[in-house]
Amino acid sequence: MKITRVRAIPMSDPVPPERRHRTDLGTKMKSDATLILVETDRGLTGMGAALGTPPIVAAIVEHELAAEVVGEDPMFSERIFEKMYNGSRAKPALEGGVPQAETSRRAGMVMEAISGIDIAIWDVKAKALGIPVYQALGAVRNSVRAYGSGGWAPGNEAEAELGSYAAKGFTAVKMRVVGRDGFSIENCVRRVAAARRGIGSGVELMVDAHASLETPVAIRLAKALEPYDIAWFEEPVSPDNHAGMAQVRASTCIPIASGEREFSRYGFKSMLEHKAIDIAQPDVARAGGLTEIRRIAALTQAYDIRLAPHAWGSGVLFAASIHAAMAAASCHILEVSQGYMPMMNELFNEPFDVRDGYVHAPDRPGLGFSLRPAAMERFKYVEGPEFAF
Repeated sequence: MKITRVRAIPMSDPVPPERRHRTDLGTKMKSDATLILVETDRGLTGMGAALGTPPIVAAIVEHELAAEVVGEDPMFSERIFEKMYNGSRAKPALEGGVPQAETSRRAGMVMEAISGIDIAIWDVKAKALGIPVYQALGAVRNSVRAYGSGGWAPGNEAEAELGSYAAKGFTAVKMRVVGRDGFSIENCVRRVAAARRGIGSGVELMVDAHASLETPVAIRLAKALEPYDIAWFEEPVSPDNHAGMAQVRASTCIPIASGEREFSRYGFKSMLEHKAIDIAQPDVARAGGLTEIRRIAALTQAYDIRLAPHAWGSGVLFAASIHAAMAAASCHILEVSQGYMPMMNELFNEPFDVRDGYVHAPDRPGLGFSLRPAAMERFKYVEGPEFAF
């Protein structure tokens, strides 16, 4: 079997004005994604998803990466990843056994494009084998505990918002540190207290700062939140400040989670060396696809660090995240967005199986999902930023 074509299709999902709200990232105007399609001479096509600015990702795929993938056998997924990562020096890198990464491919949108292609290759590879991707990766389980992720409501409204997630059967929920009423430590504590009232003592509560705080502020906030039994404090500081993240971790009994903005195993290696995290959160559409997620899982497991993949994005990204979770022994929980996400929930013919607080893996070959006929038209790319401040 040979790969005959690689395509990248920019996609958007505009947020209706009445559904827009402001957070630390700005006002959400739309969601973007790049759909990657890998076609073969056997008539099998694999789907992948890449984060990053879609027209730029599409140009990277078309003008840089596709030529290195076309003609390859998708069963050789590790080889293809190394070709994309090492670029012109792939041959000596593979012969010598030491990476010689092309400078631009170590991180950023090129790595996001590599991630999307890699997911699509695993999809077509598993289809050829007639099994789900997670079984091709090496299955650990076929269901995993889920947490409801959202939590922007201001003040005491957080009680009803987070309580509604628990009412759906989630035994863990996550809220944002910065709500629609802006940020102060007092504001956040009030919202967290309300959320805890809404979910009771038997549901885990996580908080997410979106890397928006300075180290001293994050330390003060962590101390203020300790009485509310927080399961993890996510991205307390910038992902470029692993030393500061380690200071936050050392200052509190709350576990620290991070990783959604990291690229490849080397970003996670740095966090581990800094003793900055308790939970690793790679994003399959950014960190290097399923091939690199396996490596990240093995690396973090050697430090007894649990895995909780970041899974906020398109339906293809969420589908790939399900398979990553089912194949990683250290994965204990998976994110399920509670936001306005039609491009996640209405992209496929088949629904996601989320029930009783668990995500269940599909039993169909590959990723196990197929695009709705009108998906490309409905989610046609729209120019402009995802967030407006």
